[in-house]
Amino acid sequence: MACGDARPTEGDTRILGFGVRRSRGGERGSVLVIVLLIVTGLISMALYFSNAMSLELRAADNRVAGLAAEQAIEGGARYVMSLLSNYATNGYMPEYDWYEAEAVPVGVSPRTEENPRFWLIGRDRSGQMLSEPYFSLIDEASKLDLNAEWLTADALVTNIPGMTYECAQAIIEWRDTNAASGLSYAQLGYEAKGRPYESTSELAMVYGMTRELLLGEDLNMNGVLDGAEEDLDRDGRATPGLLDFFTVFSRHPNTYPDGSMRTNVNDQAGLYVVLEERLGSARAMDVTNRLGQARGQGGGGGGGGGEGGQGEQQIASMLQFFLRSGLTSDEFALVYNDLTATTNAFTVGRVNINTAPAEVLACLPGMDLATAQQIVSYRESNAVDYYSIGWLVDALGSDHPALQVLAEGDYITANSYQFTADIAAVGPYGRGYRRMRYVIDTSEGFPKVIYRQDLSRLGWALGLEQRETWVARNTR
Repeated sequence: MACGDARPTEGDTRILGFGVRRSRGGERGSVLVIVLLIVTGLISMALYFSNAMSLELRAADNRVAGLAAEQAIEGGARYVMSLLSNYATNGYMPEYDWYEAEAVPVGVSPRTEENPRFWLIGRDRSGQMLSEPYFSLIDEASKLDLNAEWLTADALVTNIPGMTYECAQAIIEWRDTNAASGLSYAQLGYEAKGRPYESTSELAMVYGMTRELLLGEDLNMNGVLDGAEEDLDRDGRATPGLLDFFTVFSRHPNTYPDGSMRTNVNDQAGLYVVLEERLGSARAMDVTNRLGQARGQGGGGGGGGGEGGQGEQQIASMLQFFLRSGLTSDEFALVYNDLTATTNAFTVGRVNINTAPAEVLACLPGMDLATAQQIVSYRESNAVDYYSIGWLVDALGSDHPALQVLAEGDYITANSYQFTADIAAVGPYGRGYRRMRYVIDTSEGFPKVIYRQDLSRLGWALGLEQRETWVARNTR
């Protein structure tokens, strides 16, 4: 081959050809790696956005479930309003079997797991130790009204769990316009109110108050130990805080639902008419004569006025009327809701003896914890007439010293006009938990919401059993 001939030989061609083929294979490998990297990146991006969309879908589902739970709470509030319109007439506390309070479905039939549901978180008035929440309405008259004039610091420190004398004194002085308090609020940056309480939340501002005193061991305020709550006193129950024992909503009317006054027992003529209508003329004459003789004995007396002249002993309360009248418990129940011992349109601070726990009853004038526990035990073990206070005399005996003191003022009742509906709800399939507390007033003849508080921040309050039933099984 000539020196100027550039054509390759056959061997050179093979060598060069091999070299060319090897060079093109390396390029294809590089392209493959690049393509794989790009594909991996695209897959990663697809997985990222897919996961993000999945999370957003779940978040949207939870938001929808939360909205459904909120609407279930609104439905629960309407249900309670309707219940009280139909059954809470004349101050009657609806019986537990008159209404639904646990896992009540909201929405169209058929009732399935897709229905939002609500619960009414209540309290068991028997005082038993419970491991799961109790579901019912709560009677505000089962508590002590912070504005009741008869409420004393001595009674609070003696009977309310965890109460200190300093705290009890501060609770009473907070509302007192004339209190010469030795407590200094300057370090707290405000002064004592010196006016009636407007809500139990004001207790948090009272001198010496702590979170432990307000909530006790029941941090989520559902009446039982659950979650992270600790049984500090090792008694097997959730020791309640002060918020369980107090209210500012206990205004009881002395009128009928139409606004007309009930008959004053100190009005002898009016009283005779009521007694004659319910018990007959002979019994009416016997009772009025008996009361007239008692009045003629003279002496002072509190209460609601009427037709008695000077020197006549006025009847101060319905309990005093019962003790003096000679009526039986059954007879008294027939006239109880037609009578009053005051001329005031409303009375603040009466305690319902049918629903109050022993700690509350023990704070009444003349009472102590042992007598209060005797009352609760009698109430739970006997078929008492919840439509009057007459059974209290049967429980203690007419000569009991506590009854004599209790009868001197208008402290107790068998009626209730304000109710707490502590409503918790979940959306479809147990998602979207919400909780709202309502106080509903019926003292003007129709139910109306006078207070509401969002308690969702306290966390799950329906207990382990409800969680297993309505939440856990739907999230597996």
